[in-house]
Amino acid sequence: MLDLDTPLGKVVGTRTAKAMAEELSLHTVRDLVRHYPSRYARRGEMTRFTDLEVGDRVTVLGQVRTVDTRPMRNRRGSLTEVTVGDGDGSMRLVFFNHRHARLEVGAWGLFAGTVSSWHGQLQFSHPDCQVLDDSTDADEWATAMLPIYPASKSVSSWVVQKSLKLVLGDPGAADALLDADPVPPGVRARHGLMPLARAIWLKHHPETPEDVARADHRLKWDEALVLQVTLAARRRAAALEPGIARPRRAGGLADAVDAALPFALTDGQREVGEALAVEIGREQPMHRLLQGEVGSGKTVVALRAMAQVVDAGGQAALLAPTEVLAAQHARGIGALLGPLGRAGEIDGDPDGTRVTLLTGSLRAAARRAALAEVADGSAGIVVGTHALLSEGVDFADLGLVVVDEQHRFGVEQRDRLRAKGTRPPHVLVMTATPIPRTVAMTVYGDLETLTLRQLPAGRGGVSSSVVPVAEKPAWLDRAWARVREEVAAGRQAYVVCPRIGDDEKDAGPETDDGAPPETAQTSDRRPPLAVLDVAEALASGPLAGLRVEVLHGRLTPEEKDARMRAFAAREVDVLVATTVIEVGVDVPNATVMVVMDADRFGVSQLHQLRGRVARGKHPGLCLLVSEAPTSSSTGTRLAQVAATTDGFELARLDLETRREGDVLGAAQSGRRSGVKLLSLLHDEELIAAARTEAAALLETDLGLAAHPELAAAVAALNAGDRADWLERA
Repeated sequence: MLDLDTPLGKVVGTRTAKAMAEELSLHTVRDLVRHYPSRYARRGEMTRFTDLEVGDRVTVLGQVRTVDTRPMRNRRGSLTEVTVGDGDGSMRLVFFNHRHARLEVGAWGLFAGTVSSWHGQLQFSHPDCQVLDDSTDADEWATAMLPIYPASKSVSSWVVQKSLKLVLGDPGAADALLDADPVPPGVRARHGLMPLARAIWLKHHPETPEDVARADHRLKWDEALVLQVTLAARRRAAALEPGIARPRRAGGLADAVDAALPFALTDGQREVGEALAVEIGREQPMHRLLQGEVGSGKTVVALRAMAQVVDAGGQAALLAPTEVLAAQHARGIGALLGPLGRAGEIDGDPDGTRVTLLTGSLRAAARRAALAEVADGSAGIVVGTHALLSEGVDFADLGLVVVDEQHRFGVEQRDRLRAKGTRPPHVLVMTATPIPRTVAMTVYGDLETLTLRQLPAGRGGVSSSVVPVAEKPAWLDRAWARVREEVAAGRQAYVVCPRIGDDEKDAGPETDDGAPPETAQTSDRRPPLAVLDVAEALASGPLAGLRVEVLHGRLTPEEKDARMRAFAAREVDVLVATTVIEVGVDVPNATVMVVMDADRFGVSQLHQLRGRVARGKHPGLCLLVSEAPTSSSTGTRLAQVAATTDGFELARLDLETRREGDVLGAAQSGRRSGVKLLSLLHDEELIAAARTEAAALLETDLGLAAHPELAAAVAALNAGDRADWLERA
């Protein structure tokens, strides 16, 4: 008897099951029935071959138009060329020495493979083929809508379809297999949702587009409700945790920080700061997300909160994603505090504290000293990278956790740092990537959100332009001339490249920010430009005579720190770097940035990079260099980035170009998000309704205990996580 937990090896055979597991992450019957079609094909409808791009792995429906077999010229054997099409589009299939026996002119079939190009024509080389005719595939071919499934090299769409027939042979089999419905009856009734078994059956066997829409609506509710219950349970568990109140104290470090600031706080910084101060002063641990535009002053807001916790006898930990940023934070906080940040040193103020840096590259003696300061409490403010999460890092009294650039960390990493407190600490999560409401309700749904939009006064502002080098090569010369003009005026410049250098260990971009699928490298595309190559070409070419230096992740921490210090001290004119300078790097004298191969970066990443210039009184310029045609989707996306500096508008654009799983996975634990159909862009009302239902379900006396099917779905989503919070909720 099959059930949802039955391994696929007992259904489809060992070989197919192994391929499904390794290539599609399908392990059980549950995984298989939730492996939804990516689209549906109909006989006689155009397959839109013209939409295909080189490098796509796709399945297309088409009719054989020509078949030509001939001997090969330079080696033994034959070459068969088959042209298939539907409507106005066509493509070429190539077979060496053999071909599918039933590929005859007039035959319809499904063809799967990786799109390549030959003399300008799209082609498949040795594609998988499934010829469709009434005698051999009558059931499938008679279906009004033919499902096309996400496939892989070894598992074609039709293999998935035939496997599904073994477990969903008829609606009755679906009813028996899917009798446990995770959405409670009351929720289904309030929102007019069909039973799960019916939705699954229609998703795999629709007769009309309306069938697909109705099934999708129900299945999106499954995903939204399970995810929102998970997040609501985290919020509820956090609310039940007893923390330690850290009220503000007059005349302490917090007041000293305010007095030492070389600028006036913006109204937004004061408003957000007061909200944080009130929550930190309560016993219930704070769980806040602070989102703000690039350059809006989030770090100052965090420092004021950290000082309040130190005044109350606790410690604050600031977790940064890179050593460059961690070192800059420690240096900037130490400089601002002055003697108040050097307690215990000769020139230190005994009423102050210590600012301690802890990174993975510290030498043994320095690491021991830092760990001792953290453990005995003399370090009131601890700044570090992932090293803070390591075993052996013990705090005397951790009162506040600040996570900078949360999109670089996951929920589990945040929890690991929280667990280092003797009592649950307050948590402040910061991001300079503005977040649409739907993402705030899902990705960061266990946190309450604060927004900081206002930029400090006196900023010069930044303008952006696209440099389409394939169409206007002279514009690149003008870009380098602008760099020289800025340097001649006493300013500095960044040049950003996707890669470090051309060797085997450096085959792709240094970081992955979820760039749109269209930016993936394909067989006919050159490798991304590299820092080492570009720096050498610039120093001997258009920027000859300027002081050019490089910065990338392969340098030692000492080298990176020294080069950033030199750049900040104006000893370097042009810094050619990877995205290690993406977040937090603050050099007010830098006014121009040239982003090479800008089409290989994501929208939010470009916005973050652009935020490194115009941080002082001088206006800034960001030049996005790309070989992409201005009329292409990539060219349009870059033009949209250049047209606005509104991070919230760009966040929506970023969401349009990224897959939902990428967005969720990046900010959650990195495991499977459970989201296949839910759209963070288009399903805002549904997500909001699911959030309301989730909160109501958990507020009852029995909570999830009254809904075992939903509890099981939530547990499955969080399998492997440290989900003790779920039991508490």
